[in-house]
Amino acid sequence: MNTAVHAVIAVKSLGLAKSRLSDGLPAHQRPRLVLAMLSDTVTAAAGARGVASVTVVTPDPAVADLVRDLGATVHPEPAAIPPHTSGLNAALAAGAAAVRKAHGPVDLLALQADLPALRPAELCDMLASTGHQRAVVADHEGSGTVALLVRGGSAALNPLFGPDSARRHIAGGAVELLGNWPGLRQDVDTAADLERAAALGVGTATGALLREIGVSQACRGIEDMHRAGSSLC
Repeated sequence: MNTAVHAVIAVKSLGLAKSRLSDGLPAHQRPRLVLAMLSDTVTAAAGARGVASVTVVTPDPAVADLVRDLGATVHPEPAAIPPHTSGLNAALAAGAAAVRKAHGPVDLLALQADLPALRPAELCDMLASTGHQRAVVADHEGSGTVALLVRGGSAALNPLFGPDSARRHIAGGAVELLGNWPGLRQDVDTAADLERAAALGVGTATGALLREIGVSQACRGIEDMHRAGSSLC
């Protein structure tokens, strides 16, 4: 099945982002890394056949300016977060509602914002691999969620991102997808995650930043890989 989906990504204020990278990256560099990884994630998602649009939910003006320049739609973060609901999940739900208000009963794809090694061909393959109404892709550790796919046009996104989210999404009816998509699965929360992403080959924005600040000698752009893999989908 290859029906187009509309992607939704949520990004918090840059000053609050990626605190777990404090052991490997100075505080003043972490917002730059967040923006670079987001740029590569949005670029890869927008370049994947089968993705009709990308919407980013954020309260941060710098994030909003960046993703607008990349062709994404910006939606404001909800002013009030319902009790017992994480800010990330509330933001994703609000973005999903805004997408359906604008486009009608469309299929949805919730993505993490920190997937700097994501390749468009991986998303294309993932979307074509399943016709299930709800599907989830676990992260490289197998416990978190990097992507939640909801088909059918009327089913609620019902995001459950957070600790052990893959299990909770599966318990909620999502089918786990087991494809070989290393860039899609490699989110970045720690310095070790960043090294693994760099070894896979990160996108242009993240690669340029890592070379500038010297975090990893393994970093390299993936433009050639994208071109080589473009025939896969």
